[in-house]
Amino acid sequence: MSRPVTILGIDPALTCTGYGLLRADGNRYEAIDFGAISPPPQASIAERLLRIHEALSDVIRDAHPDEVAVEDFIVGHVRAAVAVGEARAAALLAAAEAGLPTALYKPSEVKQFVTSYGRGGKDQVAMMVQALLNLTEPPQPPDAADALAVALCHALKRGSPVSTHSALSSRHLALP
Repeated sequence: MSRPVTILGIDPALTCTGYGLLRADGNRYEAIDFGAISPPPQASIAERLLRIHEALSDVIRDAHPDEVAVEDFIVGHVRAAVAVGEARAAALLAAAEAGLPTALYKPSEVKQFVTSYGRGGKDQVAMMVQALLNLTEPPQPPDAADALAVALCHALKRGSPVSTHSALSSRHLALP
């Protein structure tokens, strides 16, 4: 039997980077903490990246995750890809400084694992994260729900007995 693993999921963006901590213990999944990092809108890109990096480094230092999963950018949306790529780099740097293994997931892949539809909206992702993690309400802000979805996708892909989303349901997840 493997030991529990704590996964830090990150939904990077320059305006609001979501993070979510998930504990995976066999086929049990529990949200430990989640939130968002929102640098001041008037801050320069360099200052936003610094704040994202520092805040994620603090989360890593305080929570001691075992692995980090980061949402990748969407190919084809050049402006968004550049902005997300910059924030993603700040997240990857924080993980690398802590010596943590990282994995990248495309947004459609995360949505497919969590909602069974690769083009689901933020509301649908938040509602499914709420249901799958037995939360009393959808995680807020939506960026935090997306980050928990990234962590959940990683947990499922890394060796859970649930190998496809079609098998994902509360009867397969021993929720708290």
